[in-house]
Amino acid sequence: MSRATLYSFRRCPYAMRARMALRYSAVDMTIVEVSLKAKPAEMLALSIKGTVPVLQVDDRVIDESLEIMSWALAQHDPQDWRLRDDAEGQALTAALIEENDQVFKLHLNRYKYPERHPEYPKEHYRAEGEVFLRRLEALLETRPFLAAAHQSLADVALMPFVRQFAHVDRDWFAQAPYPRLQAWLQVLLESELFEAIMAK
Repeated sequence: MSRATLYSFRRCPYAMRARMALRYSAVDMTIVEVSLKAKPAEMLALSIKGTVPVLQVDDRVIDESLEIMSWALAQHDPQDWRLRDDAEGQALTAALIEENDQVFKLHLNRYKYPERHPEYPKEHYRAEGEVFLRRLEALLETRPFLAAAHQSLADVALMPFVRQFAHVDRDWFAQAPYPRLQAWLQVLLESELFEAIMAK
């Protein structure tokens, strides 16, 4: 039986989604919590990028969170997170993850750290991020989860980033016009899976 080691940082959204997939897939692993100020030499030897998450399984090293998720789901996917027989759901998942990782994450970083991007006020960056929130809200009008009637890869891959956006200004998010997205986020935050991967 292969033994896995995951280099992780508890609050990193990329590491969160990797941990959720690995736990869901019941992968036997050791988690090494990394200090971002003093990264372990063994992790840097495995991945030149020096960013979490990094998964080592036997001789294989995977240092992209989505690839870690895919690897985990290939081991065991009891609730069909991959939407195996749903080509439309798979295409939507891919499109949502790409928009999240390439566009929304950029606006999230600027909204979270507006002092680093003084060209515009914080509200400008929030409004840019809201374009994606509106897309998610619209998807949730027809079903409880983003890409299917049940939780899938799309939900788990996006949730840590939506969580971060919501937490920049919780009062604002609580009254924002996204009731379905707020409910969706709450369901995922209160899930046994998320609570387990966030336990200290």
